[in-house]
Amino acid sequence: MAGTGIMTIITNARFPGSARRVDIAIKGGAIAAITPAGSRISATATGGTAPIIDADGRWAIPGLWDCHTHFTQWAQTFGRLDLIGARSASEAMSMLRNHLETRRNSPEGLDPGVFVVGMRFRHSLWSRDEQPTLAAIDAASGDQPIALSSADMHCGWVNSAAARRLGLTVRESGLVGELEWFDAYCKLDNAPGAAEETLELIRKAESDAARKGVVGIRDYEMAENVDTWTRRFSAASPRPRDANDSAWTGIDWDGSFTHGIRGLRVEAGVYPERLEDAIEAGWKTGVELPGSDGLGHVGAMKMISDGSLNTRSAFCSMPYSDIFPDFYGTLSYAPDQIEAYFHVATCHGFAIACHAIGDEANTIVLNAAASTHAHGSIEHAQMLRPADIPRFAKLGLTASIQPQHAMDDRDVITRFWANPGGTPYAFKALHDAGVRLRMGSDAPVAPLDPWMAISAAVFGTESSDREPFQPEQCLDARTALAASTAVGRDRPEPGDPADLVLLDRDPYAVSTPEEMRAMPVAATMLAGRWTYSSLHGE
Repeated sequence: MAGTGIMTIITNARFPGSARRVDIAIKGGAIAAITPAGSRISATATGGTAPIIDADGRWAIPGLWDCHTHFTQWAQTFGRLDLIGARSASEAMSMLRNHLETRRNSPEGLDPGVFVVGMRFRHSLWSRDEQPTLAAIDAASGDQPIALSSADMHCGWVNSAAARRLGLTVRESGLVGELEWFDAYCKLDNAPGAAEETLELIRKAESDAARKGVVGIRDYEMAENVDTWTRRFSAASPRPRDANDSAWTGIDWDGSFTHGIRGLRVEAGVYPERLEDAIEAGWKTGVELPGSDGLGHVGAMKMISDGSLNTRSAFCSMPYSDIFPDFYGTLSYAPDQIEAYFHVATCHGFAIACHAIGDEANTIVLNAAASTHAHGSIEHAQMLRPADIPRFAKLGLTASIQPQHAMDDRDVITRFWANPGGTPYAFKALHDAGVRLRMGSDAPVAPLDPWMAISAAVFGTESSDREPFQPEQCLDARTALAASTAVGRDRPEPGDPADLVLLDRDPYAVSTPEEMRAMPVAATMLAGRWTYSSLHGE
C-alpha cells in the first residue's frame, strides 16, 4: 500500500527497554528516518507543515503479526456459540439449549432449516462418562441442524439433522474427524446470507485485531482463500461508518470513507487440493492480490500432515497413554504424497506451511523438505525428537509456533503424552539451535491476541498462582516480541513499512503473565495510517 505522500512525525517515542526518546519520520507508507527526539527532521523536510503526533514517552514497536490463523472461523466467534467454557458434555448441551432458546426468542427468530454452529468445545479433558454422544446432542436440539467444532478444529460434533444435510454418517458419539470434518465444515459457509454475515464479522475481527496491535495475519482458512481475500479487499462496505471512529479500520489517514477490508496485511494460504488451479492461474507465494493496494499477497501452500493432540490424532512414535488398544495417531497424507506436494509447490514458486504436531509427523515432514529443497515453515511443531530440532535451521525452515497451545494443552499432555517420543513445545531448544521462530494463535483454537502468545512464551503459565510449564523452554521477552513481528526485530528501523504500535507500558518491564496479557495498546498504524488510536491529534 503506497500510503500518504505527506511526511508525518511521531515524536517522543521510546523503544522497549530504553529510556532514550526518538522521533520517527513516516512518508509514503514507510519509515523515512529515526532520529533523537527534538531534531525535528520533518520540519526541514516539509517546511513545518507535517502532522506531528506526540507519543509522550510511549513505547514504539513494529506492528504485530499473527502467523497462523483461520480468520473466517475466528471472526465467526464474534457471532456464534462459543463452548470454550464447557467442562463436560452436559454443560455444553446446556449452553446449546440456552443459545437456541435465545435465538428463537430474538426479533429475528430462528429458521428451523438454518444450521446453528458452535465452536471450541474441548472434550479431551472431559471425564469418560461426559464425552459427546449423538443421543445427547439430538435431545438438546431436535430437528434444528447443529454443527459444533472442537477447539482444535480437528473434529466436529453434529446432530442427526445436520448429518443428513451434510451427507455424513455418524456413530454413537456424534463425532466426525479430520478430513471428513474439514470438508463438512466448509459447507456451512454456503448457507443463504452467510457471506454478508461473515463480511460483517470479519470487520469486527479486523477492528479487534487492530486494538491489540496486529497489522498482519497469515490466513490458512480451508477455502478458496486467494479468491476470498481478493473479494474482501475490493468489497464495498454495507453501510457508511462514523468518520470520527478512529478504531474503525476503514478510515484512511484523512478520515475519508474507503471500501473493503483495509485494516490488515494478509498472506492467503493455498491448500494442496487447490494448488493445481492456483498454479494454472499464475499464482505463487508473494504475488500481490488484485485490489488490495499492496496489503494482500498469496501465501504458502498449507498442508496438514497429521491430526492434533486434543483429538488424539497427532501422529506419534509412541502410543497415546490412556487409550486402548495402542493408538499412535493418524497421517492425513502418506509420506510420498507429502513429498509430492512439496515438490510441486517448490517447483512452481510456492513456499510450504506444513502442519505437523506429533514427533513422527515432524520427522516425515522434515524428510520431505530435505528431499525436495522446500522452503517455508513447519506449523505447530509441537513434539520434536531432539535430533530433529537442529534440522529446522539446517534446512532453512521456520518454526511457526503457538505458545498459548502449551498453556491449553499442559494437562492434556500429562494425560495422553505421558511417554512422549520427543520434547513437547521445544521453544527455547529451537531458538538455541538457530531456528527462526514466528508466533501466532491458530485462532480460533486460541484467541487472536499476540500478547497472550508472548506471555505464554515468556512466563510459561497463564497465572502467577500456577508454576510454569517447562520453564526450561521459556523464551526471553525480546525473542518472543521479535518473533511476533514481520521484521523479526523488537524495534523499527528506517526503510521498514510504517507498521507501528505504541504501547502504554514497556513490555520488558512486565513481571507477571497477567500484566503481559493485559498490555495496553495506545495506537496501531498500518502503512502510515492509524487503524486504531486512543491518542489525540492523530
